[in-house]
Amino acid sequence: MSELRFDGKVAVITGSGHGLGRSHALSLAERGAKVVVNDLGGMLDGTGASAGPAADVVELIKKNGGEAVASTDNVATPEGAKAIVQAAIDAFGRLDIVVNNAGILRDRSFGKMSVEEFDQVLAVHVRGSFLVSREAFPYLKEQGYGRIINTSSPAGLFGSFGQANYSTAKMGLVGLTKTLGIEGARAGIKVNAIAPIAWTRMTESILPAEFEAKFTAEAVSSLVTFLAHESCEASGETFSVGAGRVARVFVAEGPGWSQDDHTVEDIRDNWEAIMAEQPYLSPIVLGQQAAASMKAML
Repeated sequence: MSELRFDGKVAVITGSGHGLGRSHALSLAERGAKVVVNDLGGMLDGTGASAGPAADVVELIKKNGGEAVASTDNVATPEGAKAIVQAAIDAFGRLDIVVNNAGILRDRSFGKMSVEEFDQVLAVHVRGSFLVSREAFPYLKEQGYGRIINTSSPAGLFGSFGQANYSTAKMGLVGLTKTLGIEGARAGIKVNAIAPIAWTRMTESILPAEFEAKFTAEAVSSLVTFLAHESCEASGETFSVGAGRVARVFVAEGPGWSQDDHTVEDIRDNWEAIMAEQPYLSPIVLGQQAAASMKAML
């Protein structure tokens, strides 16, 4: 089959100076995309800044025959998000793909987590993805085409000790993905999310050393690259990806139990039915879930 190419397409990839974002940028550039490599160049906790990481990736892309420009703007501010998108327009005249990958860690057990640590993580992951997508949306809508990929995490989908801020942010991105997928449908904008497991500087302290060879960033970038391609019709979906495995993750609702005017004791006595998983309903839009509740009223 023919190779999937991105000739003539322009991509913005946030947090692409290291790890997964760097791998995404190299993958898309290798297949012909022009890339805005955005990275603040800070530490894992978001402190500090350096132009080096973004510049290094741009240099590598150019060395390999591709086109790229660097951005060190902050995704978590409206001004930074605007500058990131404007960099694509100024350098290449258009924008087709947004990969929201920027993120930081401020891990701490819930009882010890400060308000600032909670807010700062949400600011980069959720606010940053919202702001960059918001700036890109008018350009994508006007041309009737676009691809947005958000970066969730198994920590958000399934929880993770010591990461109340991070897991909250990552699950929030699932909701953002679903809603943007709905709102972008008429304009040909497809929006999806990934929940990756990969050996990067963000995970090397928590993943066993033997994971390094198998859980590569490149194994994640193959999915991101496909989701960014014009041939991908999926939208509003979330995919787990790691070590060569890719799977759709979906929210499902069990068959449930219903009874008019139920009491607290009725809930207790029918708890097994309430907890049942089969047959499950997996609504694509809110109305489908609401329809199940309406049906139970009849």
